[in-house]
Amino acid sequence: MDIDAAKEEFLKEFGEHYGYPNGPKSIDQIRATEFTRLQGLVYLDHAGATLYSELQMQSVFSDLTSNVYGNPHSQSESSSATLDILNDARQQVLDYCNASAKDYKCIFTSGATAALKLVGEAFPWSCNSNFMYTMENHNSVIGIREYALGQGAKAIAVDIEEDVHPVTSGETISMNISPHGVQRRKVAGLTEGEPTGDTYNLFAFPSECNFSGLRFGLDLVNIIKENSRRISGISSVCNTGQWMVLIDAAKGCATMPPDLSKYPADFITISFYKLFGYPTGLGALIVRNDAANLLKKTYFSGGTVAASIADIDFIKRREHIEDMFEDGTASFLSIISIRHGFKILNSLTVLAISRHTTSLTLYTRKMLLALRHGNGSRVCVLYGHHNSMELCHEMGPIVSFNLKRLDGSWYGYREVEKLASLSGIQLRTGCFCNPGACAKYLGLSHNDIISNTESGHVCWDDHDIINGKPTGAVRVSFGYMSTFEEAKKFVDFIASSFISSSNHIDHGNHLKGIEKGFPDTGYYLESITIYPIKSCGGFCARSWPLSNNGLKHDREWILKSLSGETITQKKVPEMCFISTFIDLSQGMLFVESPRCKKRLQIRLELDVDDGDIEDIELYGQRYKVYSYSNEANVWFSQAIGKPCTFLRYSSCDHDFLLNKTNGEATCRDAKNMLSFANEGQFLLVSEESVSDLNKRLSSDVQKGVCGTAMKVNASRFRPNLIVSGGKPYDEDGWRDIRIGNTYFRSLGGCNRCQMINIAQNDGQVQKSKEPLATLASYRRVQGKILFGILLKYASDDGEWQQVDSWLHVGQVVHPNSI
Repeated sequence: MDIDAAKEEFLKEFGEHYGYPNGPKSIDQIRATEFTRLQGLVYLDHAGATLYSELQMQSVFSDLTSNVYGNPHSQSESSSATLDILNDARQQVLDYCNASAKDYKCIFTSGATAALKLVGEAFPWSCNSNFMYTMENHNSVIGIREYALGQGAKAIAVDIEEDVHPVTSGETISMNISPHGVQRRKVAGLTEGEPTGDTYNLFAFPSECNFSGLRFGLDLVNIIKENSRRISGISSVCNTGQWMVLIDAAKGCATMPPDLSKYPADFITISFYKLFGYPTGLGALIVRNDAANLLKKTYFSGGTVAASIADIDFIKRREHIEDMFEDGTASFLSIISIRHGFKILNSLTVLAISRHTTSLTLYTRKMLLALRHGNGSRVCVLYGHHNSMELCHEMGPIVSFNLKRLDGSWYGYREVEKLASLSGIQLRTGCFCNPGACAKYLGLSHNDIISNTESGHVCWDDHDIINGKPTGAVRVSFGYMSTFEEAKKFVDFIASSFISSSNHIDHGNHLKGIEKGFPDTGYYLESITIYPIKSCGGFCARSWPLSNNGLKHDREWILKSLSGETITQKKVPEMCFISTFIDLSQGMLFVESPRCKKRLQIRLELDVDDGDIEDIELYGQRYKVYSYSNEANVWFSQAIGKPCTFLRYSSCDHDFLLNKTNGEATCRDAKNMLSFANEGQFLLVSEESVSDLNKRLSSDVQKGVCGTAMKVNASRFRPNLIVSGGKPYDEDGWRDIRIGNTYFRSLGGCNRCQMINIAQNDGQVQKSKEPLATLASYRRVQGKILFGILLKYASDDGEWQQVDSWLHVGQVVHPNSI
């Protein structure tokens, strides 16, 4: 169905709610006038950070450039005016949550996390207190338990039935709370006993789960505060003290702020960039006055005290709640800016925003659930409400899911994210800092999580499938400026990239295999390229000697940032302009850059002093490297435009290789040493395979898939060896090859990344989605986009071969010759 017909069907169902039909601007007008920078980009990570409007930023800029704002901790005219605006901003925040200024105060913080930390630090914990929180909570909420446990209190994670509306009926509470294990920590000097004073407990939950989008019923506030002793799940683990309630509204506030006149929570946290994109680094804690009076503030700063004496223990704190808890000078320019964000939200109304985003969420969930592979199996597993469409009115504008292959195995979420990026779709993957929801929906046990961690898995890494289970999910989320066209493009992307027919797997993208023992068909070595400095330009040679590491001097040098990271073209594309050449007869490495007038000359022969050798760790392996004089470091710093150091491979400590799969230190195969190459000693690419890729690129242009014609040459893939002859992708099936008197073994296909999309043209770096996007359409296997093969040394008798030979352009390549 084309997009016009699809939109017509969508509007039949959701036209009453989509697009602000009664607003000052339609969604199409908003996108055309306030988000022009989104042309060609689909942004679906509003739960992570929504986008600021260009009109909003114009208003902020005009405001800050037209007015003089001074430090509000002063009595000058500009400072007094600033203080008035800050007080107005506090009222706007309270109004947004329908909170009376008589009952609540607004404390500005550096973000929602800082607001949560403030509660944890200042809450009146005792050894009889309880901190109870729902499993579906952000790490910033769970982190409060460290304060509770540190004071001898109990911490209890609980599950709440999702499909029960929590209401009270006489003596019965129609809600089920299931506690997990009670956590206690022995604290020196604290003993549990009879309460010596009032005991206070804290219950925390999100208004909307940032993993699944599940919205918790705000009736929880009244039930916990007024009827907690009649709830079996609570009374079974704690039955003393007064309960206070914290709502983490950082995510939920964007489309459904809590109504504090109906649900009088004690603490509510807000993040402003989640509401309207700008400013970042600013949040708020809305706190009930009686709850604020119980908080125990320890630290004091300039703005929080009325008076202090430097040489004796004397302070008098300020009386106003905001003054008492806002350390230092408030971020007053950021606070002033939020009124321009609220102006946009108020013009659209939160109710209309909620209806708009809900329509897109329901459509996306419905379309994803309908996707089927050729054998009828479901493609998408949605999280929240058991993957059904029931109770979707309780869901926020989030769709969280994972994808399954035809055979029932999982696609890794990093594969989804990588392909989405190539399609111009920005989304988020992982656990979203919500470990409880992640474990719950993905079925991860404590042992699974601990085992994954011990094997090296951490947040934001590439280990998306471990022992056959996903370690995270894919999440798309909508904002007030999201459109049907974005939702449709995303659903089409999932359908075209991950649905398989019943006749083959992986949407026809499986790599062709080659029969064992096939005869030679005229393959020869067409080109040899050496890359002396990792990620810089290489040079071609007609003949070149081999060393134990591969081609002699290949990737023998690196550039390292001052923070210790290896610098590559992924982060510094300008490295492609640095050209290199080695003259073996002179024993010199020559390096040139358009940014440097002088050509750099590096002697190949080292006169090493112990003081010039240092240890670095790279790819889990420790290397001994030679460091150069400051002159070389200054030259390269100028060439790439950032400070760096120039290092040369000296040796590697083979007893210190960390195997990231099992977490054990193992010794690398000393027969196949690497210098600074990522994976293999050699990278081989076929000229015929490159030609086939170019035909596909040309075809995509004709079909309108790509905008402009492009042609890549083999050097785009930074191969050491280019071979010619035979058919495209014959190299996929090579197990072993012989060139001259040297034997090589294939390590399999080379997984390509966005680096191959970087090109230089007329001295300018150009980035595009090609050729990686086209390769992804037919060279994708198990989350990897393969092109070319990696090689290591091999031998026909299983023994290590002495590598003292040369490779020569024109030599015959003998596949599968061992």
